[in-house]
Amino acid sequence: MKNVDDLIESAAELAARGLSKGEIADELNVSRETASWLVERSGTTPTATDQSPQRPDNGASRPQDIHVDWSAIGRDSKRMSDVASAMADMLAKHGEDVDLTIGIEKAGGPIATLVARELETDLGTYTPAKHQWEEGDIEELGGTFSRNFAGIRDRECYIVDDTITSGTTMRETIEAIRAEGGKPLACIVLADKQGLEELEGVPVYSLLQVISVGKNE
Repeated sequence: MKNVDDLIESAAELAARGLSKGEIADELNVSRETASWLVERSGTTPTATDQSPQRPDNGASRPQDIHVDWSAIGRDSKRMSDVASAMADMLAKHGEDVDLTIGIEKAGGPIATLVARELETDLGTYTPAKHQWEEGDIEELGGTFSRNFAGIRDRECYIVDDTITSGTTMRETIEAIRAEGGKPLACIVLADKQGLEELEGVPVYSLLQVISVGKNE
């Protein structure tokens, strides 16, 4: 993807496939506000059937956001393994007793699988509330841990995702793990748009920190 028009086209395609705005935000690595703006600009809704997108100029201001396209890594298993090795190396400083890695679905799951292999830990996954989000108060929604993978069971763990946009999803995951009695020791992502050093008292690491300077005109 090279420009906003490409993102609008992608948002229209994902909406036509029935994805929620929260899932579209996840797929495009943008905030929920940006996902809403892209869908509105495309002239589709998340429940629309396949159609050619229209782009009404409704006067809505463009959200300030940064799109991170890491598909050059994601499409190649060797590149993914190399990146996971680097991420595992950054997490290893927290000791050898950690035996669980939690991946945030969707994109964080495959990355966490490779990180868990490097660190020789069990693997768990968490699906955040934003995957159900359309409009309204996301606080009324809840995320879930998959029963197909390892459970928390009061264990120390690492958290893995692809990007941090606002920090909301990572914060939600930390709180969900603690609610299960677990102890998150560190979080790691490919790219962090916020430049966070810690979240809810948990260290945050990233391979890349993306910083926006100034405002879009």
